[in-house]
Amino acid sequence: MTGGELTVAVLGLGEAGSAIAADLSAAGAVVRGFDPKVPAAGLGIIECQSDADACRGADVVLSLTTAHEALDALKASLAGLSPAAIYADLNTSSSSLKQALCSLADGAGIARFADVALMAPVPGKGLRTPMLVCGPAAEDFAGLLGGLGATVEVLAGPPGAAADRKLVRSVFFKGLAAAVTESVRAARAAGCEDWIRDNIAAELTAAGEATVDRLERGSIQHARRRAEEMAAAAGLLRELGVPPRIAVASEDWLRQLLAEQDGH
Repeated sequence: MTGGELTVAVLGLGEAGSAIAADLSAAGAVVRGFDPKVPAAGLGIIECQSDADACRGADVVLSLTTAHEALDALKASLAGLSPAAIYADLNTSSSSLKQALCSLADGAGIARFADVALMAPVPGKGLRTPMLVCGPAAEDFAGLLGGLGATVEVLAGPPGAAADRKLVRSVFFKGLAAAVTESVRAARAAGCEDWIRDNIAAELTAAGEATVDRLERGSIQHARRRAEEMAAAAGLLRELGVPPRIAVASEDWLRQLLAEQDGH
């Protein structure tokens, strides 16, 4: 740090990166940013010419590129990183990629690694998006970013532990979104879209602590009947011209639960 100011490099100035960079600047950090496609104008940050350039003098580096660019971003940053810097990868990716990034940083001996998972959509929240962090620099990352207003929970475990939790959670949230989309499209084709929207909203509003257990136990207890119900639902969707991807997947899961009960 220089004169008590935290210097943060933000790699990737897309929707998430630009929101977090702007909030960091507003919170008093010196922010250096680089994105080959997105200009930094209007964000209140220092626009840099490369990943390595952005990382020079940074106390913390936030990689907000994409999962498939994460490894290249770290490699391109090495020349600008200091041994004391924290390199935090905030991209949604597999635990194996997070571990590879940590190994690269450790092997180069010029940065301390943190695996960070953003646990909610960034738009509207920016720096206050809830974060999970693990890895060698987790505690220091939480302390530095928390001091600027971030909400950071430290998770025990090696790099990848935060990524695993994010992806397990994504199965539910993205799966729920897919189920809602499929159901609404089917209802629209069947002429009852308003009804299904109201019905879904009521179910989500009424959900409580017991909902997860009820859904899981009910699927096991009534697997045979529900599998047949989803087969019928898939048939209806085909008649309506709606691809029954979620309906078919649900039937497959229920038939697996049934087979497990039968000992197959």
